[in-house]
Amino acid sequence: MFGLGKRNQSEPAQRVEPVVEVEERESPIPKIRRRGNRQSGVVGQRSFDAAISDRLTANWSTTPLSADQVIDRNQRVLVARSREEALKNDYMKSYLRLCEQNMVGHRGFSLQAQTRLSDGSLDRPANEALEAWWKKWQRAENCDITGRRSFRRMCKSAVRTAAKDGEFMFREIKGAKAGPMGYALQTLDPQRCPVDYNIDRMPNGRFVRQGIEYSREGRPLAFYFMTGDPAHSGYTFNGSSLKRVPAAEIIHGFLDEIEGQRRGIPWAATSLWRLHMLGGFEKAALTSARAGAAVGGFIEWKDGEGPEADEELEDEELYIEPEGGVFQELPAGAQVKEFNSHYPAGEFGPFHKAMLRGAGAGMGVAYVSFANDLEGVNFSSIRQGVLDERDHWMDLQEWLIETLIDRCYQSALAPALLMGLIAHGGIRLRPERIERYRNVYWQGRRWAWVDPSKDIRAEIDAKNNLLTSPSEIIRRKGDDPDTTWRTYAADIKAMQAAGMPEAFIMAAVLGVQPSAPAQPKPEKDQSEESDNDKDDPEEE
Repeated sequence: MFGLGKRNQSEPAQRVEPVVEVEERESPIPKIRRRGNRQSGVVGQRSFDAAISDRLTANWSTTPLSADQVIDRNQRVLVARSREEALKNDYMKSYLRLCEQNMVGHRGFSLQAQTRLSDGSLDRPANEALEAWWKKWQRAENCDITGRRSFRRMCKSAVRTAAKDGEFMFREIKGAKAGPMGYALQTLDPQRCPVDYNIDRMPNGRFVRQGIEYSREGRPLAFYFMTGDPAHSGYTFNGSSLKRVPAAEIIHGFLDEIEGQRRGIPWAATSLWRLHMLGGFEKAALTSARAGAAVGGFIEWKDGEGPEADEELEDEELYIEPEGGVFQELPAGAQVKEFNSHYPAGEFGPFHKAMLRGAGAGMGVAYVSFANDLEGVNFSSIRQGVLDERDHWMDLQEWLIETLIDRCYQSALAPALLMGLIAHGGIRLRPERIERYRNVYWQGRRWAWVDPSKDIRAEIDAKNNLLTSPSEIIRRKGDDPDTTWRTYAADIKAMQAAGMPEAFIMAAVLGVQPSAPAQPKPEKDQSEESDNDKDDPEEE
C-alpha cells in the first residue's frame, strides 16, 4: 500500500548520482535579453497604412514576388492585351508613334567617328571613311537579311516592339550568307521565344528560364525559338519543336524594372487597363449621344383610348416621322412623351482628361502631346512638361544606343575591315588598327526650342559667360560640331572666291556688324589760322 511514513529498512537505498559541474563556455554569439510580452494588445499593428490588412486591402498582395514569378504570371497576358490596344485604341497608337518619333526620328542616329592620331588630333580621312561606310551599310539591301528595311526603319521597329511587347530581339547574321557586307540583322518575334519554357536542372549547372538558357552564374548561353510547321501562323505553347540559338547571335533589349528580370513587359503595362476601360466609356457615351440625337420621343395613349388590339397587327408599332417646319396632328387619345438624353454632360470632359493624365504619367509622356490637347496651355507649363519628357526620351535613346546601335557598329566593323570595304578618297583602313576605329559618338534626334527667341538668347548668354561651349549648343540641336565648322569654313571660302567684301562675309556668316568708317576731321581755314596767329601776343 501507498502511504506516508518512514522507509522500510529492508528496502535497498536509492543510488544518488554524483553531481557533475559542467564549465560553461562563453559563446561568441552575444545573448539578447528577451522582453516580456507586455504589449499584447498592440500585436499585429503596423506603422504604415499600406501594411494594414483589412477588408479594403483584401485583394492587395502581401507576399513579395520575384522577377521570374512576375513575368511567368503576367507577361503573356500583358503582351496580348497590349497588342490588341495597339490595333484599336487611338491613344495607344499615339503613344507608339511618339516613341518612334522621339527616340529615332526622321533621320535616325548619326555616326560621328572619333578616330584620333598619335598626337591626339582627329584623323579626318579615317573618320570620313568610317562614316561613309556606315551610311552605306544602313541601306536595306545591306543591313536587313530580307533586304526590305533600312537600319533606321529597323530601329523604329525595335522601339515599337519594345514599347508594345516589352522587348525586342534581333539575330546577327555573319559571313557570306549575310549579304554583300558580311553582316546583317534578322528581325525576330519575341513571343516565338516561349516564356513558359523552363528547365531547372541541366548538366554543368545550366538551367532554362523563360525560354533562355543560362550558365550557373546566370549568363545567357542560348535562346530557344519555336519552329514547327512554317505554314502554321499561330504560336505553339507546348514547348515542342524548339530551335536552340547561341546567345552570342541574339540581341535582346528590354527595360528591367525588377532585379533579376530576364524578359520584358510592355511599357504601357500600368496604363492598359485604364485605356481599355476609357475606350469602352467613350463608346458608351457616344452611343448614348447618338441615341439621344436620333430618338425624338414616344407616343403614349391615354387610359381607355388607343387602337384596338388586332391579332394580325399585334406586333406592328406606330411611327410618326416628323418633317422640318411641319406640325402634325396626333391620333385621338395619343400624346407625345418627350425623350431627353443628357449624357454625356459636363462631367465627361474633366473625367476624360483626368484618365488620360494618369495614362500619360504611367507611359512617361506629357499629357499635351499624348492626348493632343493644347487647350489652356501657357508657355511656362508646356515648357516644363516638354523638358521633363525630353529627358525621358534622351534616356531611352541612350538605352537603344547601348543595346542595339553600338553593338551593330562594333559587330559590323571587323568583317568590313577584313573585306576591305572601308575606304574613302583613296584611303583604305587597315584591320590591325580596329581599336582606334571603335571610338565613335552617336548623335540622336533633338528637338526645336519651345520659344526660339528666348531659348536662343539664353544659349548665347550661357556661351558668353563660359557656362557652355559652341560645340555643346550644336550637339543639342542634333548636329555634328566638326561638320558645322567645316561648313562655315567652306561658305567663307566660297564667298571670298566670289569677291565679296570681308565686312559682308563677317556679317552674313558670323553676324558681326561692320563698324562705321571713321569720319575725317574738318580742316581749318588757313585765313582763320593766320588771323589767330596774329592776334596771339605770345606768338608775336
